[in-house]
Order: sequence, then structure tokens, then C-alpha cells
Amino acid sequence: MENSLHEQIELLTRGTAAIYSVEDLAERLKAAAASGRQLRVKLGLDPTAPDIHLGHTVVLNKMRQFQDLGHKAVLIIGDYTARIGDPTGQNTTRPMLSAEQIQANATTYINQAAKVLDVSEDKLEIRYNSEWLEQLSFADVIRLAAQMTVARMLERDTFELRYKAGVPIGVHEFLYPLMQGYDSVCIEADVELGGTDQTYNNLVGRQLQANAGQRPQIVMVMPILVGLDGVEKMSKSKGNYIGVTDEANDMFGKVMSIPDALMANYLTLLTDAPLDEVRRLTDPAATHPRQAKADLGRRIVARFHGGNAAEAAAAEFDRIFAQRQAPTDMPEIAVSGPTIGIVDLIRTAGFAATNSEARRLIVQNAVSLDDARITDVEATVEVTDGQVLRVGKRRFGRIRSKPC
Repeated sequence: MENSLHEQIELLTRGTAAIYSVEDLAERLKAAAASGRQLRVKLGLDPTAPDIHLGHTVVLNKMRQFQDLGHKAVLIIGDYTARIGDPTGQNTTRPMLSAEQIQANATTYINQAAKVLDVSEDKLEIRYNSEWLEQLSFADVIRLAAQMTVARMLERDTFELRYKAGVPIGVHEFLYPLMQGYDSVCIEADVELGGTDQTYNNLVGRQLQANAGQRPQIVMVMPILVGLDGVEKMSKSKGNYIGVTDEANDMFGKVMSIPDALMANYLTLLTDAPLDEVRRLTDPAATHPRQAKADLGRRIVARFHGGNAAEAAAAEFDRIFAQRQAPTDMPEIAVSGPTIGIVDLIRTAGFAATNSEARRLIVQNAVSLDDARITDVEATVEVTDGQVLRVGKRRFGRIRSKPC
């Protein structure tokens, strides 16, 4: 921890939406430096889906900064809380997952989080909250529930809106923030990280720690990353995401599609570019938006695939979109028979899940064959080896005829 206290605070507060509180953070960092003690920096992840995307990495990046300053990341895999499902942002009760689903997702989460975090033993501790939550008796749960009032629970916007709208709220959903807060008690967290949607849950942890005689954790919340559509938060279900396991060319291409208005947000939350450089890259008078996005694309691809892959992806993007050439490497589409309907061809290529989706792409002028636009949903294609099917901006396939 050779950085000055001022430098540490400047680094750790960068991009945050709120901190409870900066003064407490500075005091605890100073005390840790004097004693040589690592702060325990908690992040809870409920493995409710198998993959993580760049939206998840916003908080992981902050956790990595703490690690680089010498502190210990404590990654809580919510295998027990996932059985309830976090009600945050939900208008209905979430379905409970099976133990098998949760474990499979947890394994994937850890592998993907390792792309951001320092996984050395002195910098990362991985815990499953079933370790302590499964041990609670019913009397223990009652004692835990007694620490929170119904009125305080209904302060949470999700519950308040559902209650006023007459939408059912399961009693078990009231237990979720208590369980997450109890995690902080059990691991004696100094800091808890989360998105702005986790503010309520994280502050409950402070209350439970105080009740347990512990010093309440510092809560640091990060902004929610807006997705590629420029409107809603990044989400796989909304299709507006960049996955951390996306192939390098696809990752770079998605970055290039980011709306200009999001560039400052992405550069601040997803890179370590100095703030004066962020200002230069987001000033159209200083940097062309396409150049700025290419810079961001290289940074993100390099983080997950390496520098060489980033340069190759940038060159490939330039070939396809600036020079209007086909990609050097594209999947083959095996087609039997001398002809095939264009809708069937799109489905065979895997570029649409349904006939209606394929027709929609055609109507939207998103489909071409050897650079010839196809606008007739009833069109039939004469199959020739080597033809290139293009759907949208980034999906290409080369046709290979096969014997009937």
C-alpha cells in the first residue's frame, strides 16, 4: 500500500454513485496501513444465471482496485440466497432455483470473475453463504427477523410499489436482505460493494453488524451500466449486453455499436484511463467518436483476450466495416439441395431462432447474400459453394453445399 491516502481515496471513489461514508473509508484505510491489516472487501453474487457480462464487472473492477492496494476480496457465492432470489427490481416473486442449477452457475461465475480479480490466495477468499445460513435454526431466523420492522422493509421501493399495486409479496422475500446482511456479520466485512440497486440490502448489513457489536461496514455502490441500446441496464435477457466470454471480434464489434452518449460512462467504469484522458476521448473536438470507440474496444478486448487479439479484432472490424470486406474467418452453413428458401437459410445458419424472427430481419433490410440485399421473405436462393450470407452488421456465414 505505497499509494498515499489521498491517491487511494481518489482511486477508490472514482465512478462510485454513493459511499457510506468517504470519511469512514479514509479512516479505515489509514488504520489498515498503520497496522498492516487487510480490509475485508465483500461482494455477494447470486448465481441465478450462468454467465456474467460487463455490467457485472463494474463492481468487480472496484474490488480489484482494493486488491491492488493490498486488501482481501471476499467473494460471497450466494448459493443459499439464490434459493429465494433477490427481489430487487422485480415486480413479481422470483422462481426458486434447484441446487443443481445454482452449483452449475456458481462454477461458471467463479471462472469468469477470475478474468477480473486477482485470484492469489492472499488476495481472494471465496465463501458460500450456505456455510452459515444452513446452520440457522428456526429460532435463529426469528431472532434475525426481529431486527427489522415491516415499516422499514416497505421503505424499499420494490416492496412499496408492489404493496400499493396489490401485487403479492412473499414473506420469504422479506428475509432476503436480512440474509445478505447476515453474510456481512459472518465474514466481518469492512467494506461491501454493490450496484445502486443493492443499496438497501447493503445498508441492512450495516445495521445487523452494529447489532452484533461489530463496526458497521462501509457501503460503496456503483452505477448500473446501461446496455448497448442506450436505454435499459445491461442484461442478457434484453440482448443489450457484452459478455466477458464473448469472442474477441464480437466483443469489439459490440463496443463499436455503443451510443456516443455512453462513452464517458463506459470509459470511467470499465477502464483505468485517467479522467483527463476520458475527457479527451469523449470530446468530439479532440477525438472522433469512432476513434474513441476503437480505443475503448481495444482496451476491453485486451483485458479479456490479450493485446494481440485486441489489435486483430480492430483490424478485422476495419476490414468489414471500413473496407466493406467479408471477415477472414466465418462459420460454414451446410445446405443440401440446389435451392433453399431464404427464411430456412437464415434458420439453418443459426442467425434466427424462429421463422418470424427471420422474416422480421428480412423486412428490416438486414439480410444480404454476396452483398445483394434480400427483401422478399418468400425468396428462394440457388445454392452455390462460397456464397456469403450476412445478417445484420456482425453475423456472417459461408455456404457449403452438401450431398442430398
